[in-house]
Amino acid sequence: MDNILSWIVFLPLIGCFLIAFLNNKNEEMVKMTALGTSVITFLVSLLLYTGFDATTADFQFVERAEWIPEWGISYYLGLDGISLFLVILTTFLTAISILASWGIKKRIKEYMISMLFLEVGMLGVFVCLDLFLFYVFWEIMLIPMYLIIGVWGGPRRIYAAVKFFIYTMAGSVLMLVAILVLYFMNHEATGVYTFDLLEIYKLDIPMGPQMWLFAAFGLAFAIKVPIFPFHTWLPDAHVEAPTAGSVILAGVLLKMGTYGFVRFSLPLFPAASHEFVPYVAWLAIAGIIYGALVAMVQEDLKKLVAYSSVSHLGFVMLGIFAFNIQGMEGGILQMINHGLSTGGLFLCVGMIYDRRHTRMISEFGGLTGPMPVFAVFFMIMTLSSIGLPGMNGFIGEFLVLLGTFASNKIYAALAATGVILSACYMLWMFQRVMFNECSNPENKKLTDITPREIATLVPITILVFWIGIYPKPFLSKMDVSVNHLLEQVENKRQVTLRNEEKSVLLAANELLAEGVAQAKKEVKSLQTH
Repeated sequence: MDNILSWIVFLPLIGCFLIAFLNNKNEEMVKMTALGTSVITFLVSLLLYTGFDATTADFQFVERAEWIPEWGISYYLGLDGISLFLVILTTFLTAISILASWGIKKRIKEYMISMLFLEVGMLGVFVCLDLFLFYVFWEIMLIPMYLIIGVWGGPRRIYAAVKFFIYTMAGSVLMLVAILVLYFMNHEATGVYTFDLLEIYKLDIPMGPQMWLFAAFGLAFAIKVPIFPFHTWLPDAHVEAPTAGSVILAGVLLKMGTYGFVRFSLPLFPAASHEFVPYVAWLAIAGIIYGALVAMVQEDLKKLVAYSSVSHLGFVMLGIFAFNIQGMEGGILQMINHGLSTGGLFLCVGMIYDRRHTRMISEFGGLTGPMPVFAVFFMIMTLSSIGLPGMNGFIGEFLVLLGTFASNKIYAALAATGVILSACYMLWMFQRVMFNECSNPENKKLTDITPREIATLVPITILVFWIGIYPKPFLSKMDVSVNHLLEQVENKRQVTLRNEEKSVLLAANELLAEGVAQAKKEVKSLQTH
């Protein structure tokens, strides 16, 4: 298990180099090399689960080496129960996405290199414990995703790619400034220049700077999630991206935002995090309801699923900012659930688009006849997205609502309307696409999904029912880490509040002392006269 995190992060990069030396004309070999690399990376990542010690909150599989020691920058990786499943989800969905990319016709070699290089960036974000290294991986993943949308996307791909890049960069620049502020604050407090996240956790940051730093980090993460009203880049990116790009975008990239709040914003700025709860909660609720209502009126299948992401990720944010074990675990589990169910839905949309070259709901109807196997998988993904009991979505949403109810009953009641609305728009969409009379002659000629397409959906289906029926293997691994995080946040928050009280008292005493001194001067002056 030595250096296993480095192997997992950089195995896809080895695949990139192998593909680079392959003949451009040997397309099948390029595809098989990319698929083999991604599958091996996934299998190696499963060793993290089997070797993970769920009884400790400490970071495990830690690797550390000096990188730029004069600036306090190190190659520092580690994993806990919060990031464990996000790493496995990334390797899992990358393998599924590459298998789903067999229909790519142009620049196959460059496409597969972009997919594998994207995996490197995403995995790095989830295991970095050095803020500088984290920022490097955070920015690196923008390049391959920009290319995937801009080169292999739809008619408006350039617009969507540029919009995605600019939105993410805008938030990232502010986060970089905040990282540098923490870097210099740590030096001022300890005399040491370091980007070590665990050392910076120990800083006692006054309330004023906490609010500004939380806002800087929070904006970068809010754009990535995306939280309403920073979501406008997402539908364009989803609609124009190829199927595999949409799967990775929904399944992993959006989780980098929610993960950022859990790993950085909450433990670094605990008092500010509590102060921002009402703002985050109301924006999350607005996103839940707005995303559902807009999804309901969409005529494009991909846009409908894209807006459903805005709605579902509002639940994740509510769970995280409930600041209790049920809400936090529900939010983290819902990150995994959303990656599976929405990834599965995008795969299904891609399959019928490949056959009809349209995503308009009005063009379909009665597909259960010519495509019965597809109908079964599409129904499972639809019900999973709704949160039907017995499926993964139910467990995550139930825990989030339970935690939110314990924190604020009004937030929970309003958020619950999103569950009802999601059933409305998803079932209505399914009915229009799969049922009714198959009146369009082109739909009657459709062929059912192939064994390769079935192979992309079966693993997701297994996990949908596994998490829905028996979630303990997933929740038990994160339990200790989540409890430790909540204790850490509360303890640091109390320290900040006590320091603020002392500062207020000290300032009041100084004012009082100045007032007394001034009064004595006045008395002396009067006595003299």
